[in-house]
Formats: sequence, C-alpha cells, structure tokens
Amino acid sequence: MKRISILLLAASSFAVLACSNDVTPTGDDDGTGSGSGPGSQDEWDTILTSRVTDYNAALRIASLRLNGDMPSATEIKQVASAPADGQRAAYETIIHDYLGRPAFAKEMFYFWRDTLKIGGTAAFDTAPAFAAKMVVENASYMDMFTKASNNCPTFSEANSVFTDAECANGGPKAGVLTNPGVMASFVSNLAFRRVRWVQETFDCLRFPAETGAPVDVGGAVPYTGAWPFTSIASPTNGGGRVNFQDVSSAICAGCHQTLNHIAPLFAYYDTAGLYKPAISVTVPLEGAPLAQLNDWLPPGDTTAWRYQKPAADLPALGAAMAADPDVAKCGVARVWNWALGKTDIVDTLQEVPAATIQTQIDAFTQNGYKMKDLIFAVYTSDNFVKF
Repeated sequence: MKRISILLLAASSFAVLACSNDVTPTGDDDGTGSGSGPGSQDEWDTILTSRVTDYNAALRIASLRLNGDMPSATEIKQVASAPADGQRAAYETIIHDYLGRPAFAKEMFYFWRDTLKIGGTAAFDTAPAFAAKMVVENASYMDMFTKASNNCPTFSEANSVFTDAECANGGPKAGVLTNPGVMASFVSNLAFRRVRWVQETFDCLRFPAETGAPVDVGGAVPYTGAWPFTSIASPTNGGGRVNFQDVSSAICAGCHQTLNHIAPLFAYYDTAGLYKPAISVTVPLEGAPLAQLNDWLPPGDTTAWRYQKPAADLPALGAAMAADPDVAKCGVARVWNWALGKTDIVDTLQEVPAATIQTQIDAFTQNGYKMKDLIFAVYTSDNFVKF
C-alpha cells in the first residue's frame, strides 16, 4: 500500500491537510489580517474552508487504495453523470462494491503487512492474513488481541482466498499477540522488541507510555511515571541483574515502568516463536543467560498492561488492550492515515488530531469495532472527498 500512498500524495494534498497536525501556521499577531490577530484567519484554515467536494477525484484515490487499480470508465461515468444531489449516493454505492471485491482482500493483506511490519514468507504472513481476514469479514478489530482459535490462517494472493488454520506454536492463544511469526520476528533480550511492537503498532505511541506527577529520584530530572519508581527491578531492588532504576544519565524507569510489566508475558517464546514452559529470552550479559522474573520486576510486582490494569497472561493482556480506548483510537487513526496517504504514525510522527477523527472513533466504538464499516466511513467522509 505504501507504493500507492506515495504516488497519490500530491493528488490528495488538500485532503491530507485535514488530518495533519504537522503544519505550523505562519504569519504574525499584528491584527492586519495576514496573521492570527483580530479579524484574521490562519492561511491553512482558509485553504481547508475553500475545499470543494469532488467525488470523481476521491473515487480515483479510493479505487487505488481499496482495489489496487484505477476506477473503470463505467464507474467514473456513474458518478459524473449523477445529478448533483445524487453524486454522494452513487459514490458510496461504488465504495461499498469495492469493499466486497477479491481485490480488496489482497489490498488489505498488503496493508497489514506494512502496518504489522511482518510478512513475505509463509511463516510471517499468518499475522497479516489474520488481520486482513478480520477486515474482510467485518469482524471486531478486538479479535486482533482476543481471538482464541484459527489465528494463523493462510492467504492465497492468486485467488484472494483465506484458509483457516490454528497456530501450531503451543501456549495460550490471543489473536496476533501469540502469533509464532511475530514472536520469531521480534526476538530480543528480555522480550523488549516484542513489547515495543505491541505498543507502537496498537497504541500508536512510543515509550514512555504512562506519565504521572514528578518525583525526585536523585537524577538530573525527576521521574514522571505512573507506576511507583520501586515497581521495577534493579540489583538493589529484588536482585535483578539489570539496573532499571539507574538515574546517572537518564531516568530509565520512565520507559521501563510499563515495558517491564508487559515483557515477562512474551518471554516464554523462543527464537523460533515456540512457546516454552520456562522463560526463553536472554539477558544482555556475558554468556547471554536466560532471564528470570526478578530481572524485570521485584518480588510482589505482577504483570500488567498499564498501571492498575493487571494481566496475568497473554489472553488477559489482550482483553485489557481491547478495553483500552487508546487502542481503538489508534486503529481508527491508522486507517485514516492510510486513506489520506500519510506515513506511519509512530515512525514519522504523522499523528492525527483527535478532533479530526472523533466522529469515526465514536461510530467505531459504538458499532462493535467493525473494521470494514470503519473503512467505509473514512472513505466516504467529508474530509476524504473534499479537495
């Protein structure tokens, strides 16, 4: 999908402005109308309010995104020849048709390869196939974190057919959170890459993920975490072999307050993504010893998705994520950025202002988190069809 986004970035520039918060207004405050003083209007507001609806332009972009090809002459004529008050209905009919075509399944498969940053081999394609199947079937987005069966389907690019299959790596089942390809692809010391993948992909936010009131912990700057500073391990706090309470150069606990409470849940998968009965990730020390729970957490602390949101295992983690409004918001924002040709929210900080997508967020959460319905809502929204 990225190849299409780049080609259409210029063509959809005005639509893109509607969801971008990386534009800095220019001008001054002198009240002459050229800046932001009394009686003036910001130049970007002027551009946005001057946009006009163009269903044929929107159709070209939508067809490329959703079907990977230009619209047919018949489809273009269907919209262009409709009376002014009937163009929206004609356009929406075609978008609905696009969402039911085999080509849409293929584009969704490619979209999720890009979004999940995994794919290209049979083992690594099961997670994108699972996500694409969820969209095509208009299932709940929260299945990504909670579904307990048939989590490793295959997808035939030749005929756009999904085939159900169980993941064969053992252990608990929780959507893509337990996918063997994901576990194998994001191997690292102390399972931190797996946690980072979950955090950035589904919460659209880099670590640190939680903040709280500043606390002086003896560093150059205060600790601003939600968790108590003592909730993570160090050699003097539970016998951990890594000093996550180090404050000599940075307040490491800012990120690790959350990281350390999630990572042990992903630590039972080996380098091949197979679930083992014992912790199977290493500590970055000489000889690469296997980690122990007290390398992350002091005695008495338990795993959790967020502060006061405990998660004893991966299915519980998935349930906590499914209940988190920020996860739903991230799902909507990723669809929005894809539709308008923006780049990755986390990698390039192409964030979407909450106010821009609030209507879609509300509908998404109230309608069972159905992804195909969300995509239809985005591609038929005013901000998509105006240029």
